[in-house]
Amino acid sequence: MTPIALPPPKLAGGPYIMGILNVTPDSFSDGGVSEGAAAPRGLAMLEAGADIIDVGGESTRPGAAPVEEREEMARVVPVIAALRAATRAPISVDTMKPSVAIAAISAGASMWNDVNALRAPGALETAASLHRPVVLMHMQGEPRSMQAEPRYDDVVAEVIAFLQARVRAAEERGIEDIWVDPGIGFGKTLEHNLALLRATARIVEETRKPVLIGASRKRFIQALDERAKDAGKSRLGGSIAAALIAAHGNAGMVRVHDVAETAQALKVWRATL
Repeated sequence: MTPIALPPPKLAGGPYIMGILNVTPDSFSDGGVSEGAAAPRGLAMLEAGADIIDVGGESTRPGAAPVEEREEMARVVPVIAALRAATRAPISVDTMKPSVAIAAISAGASMWNDVNALRAPGALETAASLHRPVVLMHMQGEPRSMQAEPRYDDVVAEVIAFLQARVRAAEERGIEDIWVDPGIGFGKTLEHNLALLRATARIVEETRKPVLIGASRKRFIQALDERAKDAGKSRLGGSIAAALIAAHGNAGMVRVHDVAETAQALKVWRATL
C-alpha cells in the first residue's frame, strides 16, 4: 500500500501529531507492547487524531543500554509492515542505525527519525539513498550517559548551531526533506528544557526547517510537579502544556503518547487563532 506523504507543515494551522509507538521492553513510560498489539495500537492512535506513527525498537531513555541491530529490526519491521498493510498514513522509524532504517523503509516506513542526527557511520549516505524525510535531533552524549551533568554556556544557541551544522551536512549529501528536533530531555536539565521550549519559534526561524518537539511524559514535568512520578499516568497535563507551547512557537510537529487528549487540546487552541 503506497503511503501518503506528509505535506509541509502549515504553521497557521498548528503542528502535526506524531503518535509514539514503542515496541521495546524498557521504554520509560510505555514499553512492553507485544508485536501483536503494536499495530492495533498504532491504528488506534491514527483514529484518535495522529497524523503519523513513530515506531521505535530501541529505548533512548536516560541510562538505556544499546540494542543489537538484529534485535531492533526484529522488533520494528513486522510492526511497520502490519501498519502499512492496514493504512496509507505516514509511518516513521525511530532508529540510530542505517541498516534498521533501510529495513524499515523497505517495510513501508516513510520517514527516518534519528535521535543521533545521522552521525552514525554511513547514515548520511543511507538517508540520501532512501529519498525519505529525516528528523535530525540534538542529543548531548549518548542515552547511557546523557543525563550525567549536562552543561551548556548557552543551550539555545548551542543546540541551534548543532542543528544548523547537521542540516548543512545533510544538504551537502543531497537530502532535502529535513526536520529538526532540539531534543527535549536528551542531555538537558530542567532549565535547559524550559529554555528550548520557550525558544521554539527562534529554532524555527534560525534553522529554517520545520521543528519537531518531543516533550511528552518527559522527566522535566516531574521536576516541576513532584506528584508526577508515574510517567505513564501523571504527566498528561504537563505533556499537553508542552505541546501547546510548541504550537504557539510554530512547531511543525509534536511527538506524543496521548494522542486523543493532545488532538483535543490543539483543536481548542486552533479555535482561538
